[in-house]
Amino acid sequence: MAVAGAFILPHPPVIIPSVGKGEERRIRKTAESCARAAEEIARLRPETLVVLSPHAVAYADYLHIAPGAKAKGDFSEFGSADAPLEFSCDTEFVSVLSDEAARSSLPAGTFGEKLRPVDHGALVPLSFITRAYRDFKLVRCSVSGLGALAHYRFGQCIARAAETLGRRVVLVASGDLSHRLREDGPYGFAPEGPRFDRELTQAMKEGDFLRFLAFDPEFCEAAAQCGLPSFQVLAGAFDGLAVAPEFLSYEGPFGVGYAVCGYTPLGPDNLRRFGDQFEQREKEALSQRKEREDEYVRLARLSLGTRVIEGRRVPLPEGLPPELTQRRAGVFVSLKKGGRLRGCIGTIQATESCVAEEIIQNAISAGLRDPRFDPVGEEELPALVYSVDVLGEPEPAGSFGDLDAERYGVIVQSGERCGLLLPNLPGVTTPREQVKIALGKAGIREDEPYSMERFEVVRHT
Repeated sequence: MAVAGAFILPHPPVIIPSVGKGEERRIRKTAESCARAAEEIARLRPETLVVLSPHAVAYADYLHIAPGAKAKGDFSEFGSADAPLEFSCDTEFVSVLSDEAARSSLPAGTFGEKLRPVDHGALVPLSFITRAYRDFKLVRCSVSGLGALAHYRFGQCIARAAETLGRRVVLVASGDLSHRLREDGPYGFAPEGPRFDRELTQAMKEGDFLRFLAFDPEFCEAAAQCGLPSFQVLAGAFDGLAVAPEFLSYEGPFGVGYAVCGYTPLGPDNLRRFGDQFEQREKEALSQRKEREDEYVRLARLSLGTRVIEGRRVPLPEGLPPELTQRRAGVFVSLKKGGRLRGCIGTIQATESCVAEEIIQNAISAGLRDPRFDPVGEEELPALVYSVDVLGEPEPAGSFGDLDAERYGVIVQSGERCGLLLPNLPGVTTPREQVKIALGKAGIREDEPYSMERFEVVRHT
C-alpha cells in the first residue's frame, strides 16, 4: 500500500490546555481543525504514522530518522503536569526507509542522537491524534538544512517504503508558518511574514506542491518560518499522484501562522512529478545565471574550481579589466547551493596586490576554509552560485542614524575584537539589528564600549 493520506498540522504548545491555561481559547479554530484532522486519521486507520518535525534532532546535511522500539514525551518543559504519551515505533519501517534513502543516495538514516524524547513539534499533533486513534506504530523523522529537492526526495522514499512493506501509512507534516506576523510576536514583524503565509496557504489549498519547492530560501528566512521543509517531504510522498486538498483553517493570533490542511490521494498523474520539474527548472536557471556572470564572478568560479579539481591556485588570467588588476580593496566571496549559504569568506581591507588576487584567495577560502561547512566537493561545483562583494573604504559611524541596513555594511570593534556584517541581508531590516548581529559575531556584549564604521558595497552576481 502507499500513503493513504497526509496532513499539515501546527505545533504551538499553548494549544494544549495544561500549557495554555486558558490562552488556548485564542486559537480555538486551530484546535477544532486539529481535532477534525485527527478524526480523519482515525477513519483512515493507519498501521504506521510517520511524523515529520522541525524540532526533532536536526542536522545541516542529514535527515534523521529516530531509532528505537519505544518513544515517549511530555510537555513538562512548558509547565504541564500531564502524564507522558508513550508510543510503540515501527522499527521495520525505519529500516526499510533507511535502505530506500541509501538507494537514492540521500543522506538520511538513524545515525546521530539516539535517546531523544518526542519533541513538541511531533507531540502537539500526536496529542490530538491519540484522542481519536491509537492503533498505530510511530515513525519520527526530522528535517534538515538540505534543500527543497532533498526533502521532496525523502518523501518519495517514505512512499516507496510504504509500498515495499504493504503498510497503510499516514504522514503528518508538523510545522508552523511565519513567526513574524506582528510586532508583539516572538520575532517581531516583517512584511515577508504575512506575504509568506498568504502564498503558502494558497498553495496548500490548491495542492500546488511545485510552489512548496520554489519558495526562495532568503524570503523564507526573512519570514522566519519553520514548517516548509516538512511540507516538502509531504509533497514528495505524493509524487506523480493527483490529490484532493481539504484546507481546514488558518490563523495567527500570537504573531505566528498556524494552518491545518489534509490531502487524499486520487490516483496517478504524471503531470505532478514535481521533483523532476523543479530539478530541471533549477538547472536551466543556473545555466542562464552562469551566462550572465561578469568578470568578478567568473574569476571566483574559476578560482575555486581549479583548486578543487586540480589542487592548484589559478594564475591571474590575462585580459582582466583595470578595476580588477589596478585597484586594491576588501572582498567577500559567498557561495550558495540550492538557495542556501554554502560558504562565505572575506577581507575587510585588501590583503593581496589587487582585487583579482583578493577574489582568487577568498573564493578558495569560501569553498574550503569556512569553518561552518565541510569543504566543497568536486561534484558540488556545477550547482554553486557565486556572489562577489567589493567593499568601499570604511568611514566612522557615530550613531545608528548614520547607518542604513540596506545601503551600508557595518564594522564594530572593541579592542582587538572585530565583527562585520554586509548590507541588504534577508531578515535584517534595521541598523540596530545589523549592529547586534555584528557584535555577536565579534563576541562583544551590547553593554561594552565599541566603535562603529560603515562601508558601501558593490555586489557582483
